[in-house]
Amino acid sequence: MSKELTYTMTRQRIELAAVSPRAVGLITELEDALRREGLSDDRLRELARIRVAQLNGCAYFLAQRSAEALRLGETQDRLNELAGWRDSRRFTDSERAALALTEMMTRLPADGVPDDVYGAAENLLGPYNLANLIMAVSVANALDRMCLTARISPPH
Repeated sequence: MSKELTYTMTRQRIELAAVSPRAVGLITELEDALRREGLSDDRLRELARIRVAQLNGCAYFLAQRSAEALRLGETQDRLNELAGWRDSRRFTDSERAALALTEMMTRLPADGVPDDVYGAAENLLGPYNLANLIMAVSVANALDRMCLTARISPPH
């Protein structure tokens, strides 16, 4: 086994909910609020959150969010092409704008999200969906980072 593979297969470091149940509870409440009041298309929210997990390399949330997307009616074919959405014909202009913004927010360059990426999302999504996308992507990134730091593995 390589050193890197051995490193990634180690045990969970900390049980966040056991140490800080109130904080984890608040994050769960925030996630629930974003689901209730979120984007007008729940599948778009999940596509964005799956893309975040792909970019962050978070297997736990990749599995969880993919299952949720399928439950909401997303197709396996579109999920299979999500990492290559720029080359796929399966995504609408609004979805492309949302995914471009999602990637910029996740990778966040030193000068922030470029105006053209933000503007395209703003024009195609409208203020309600844009605001909720920004919040959903931000929370997804925070959760992925907590999961990766604590080394939480997906259930088998």
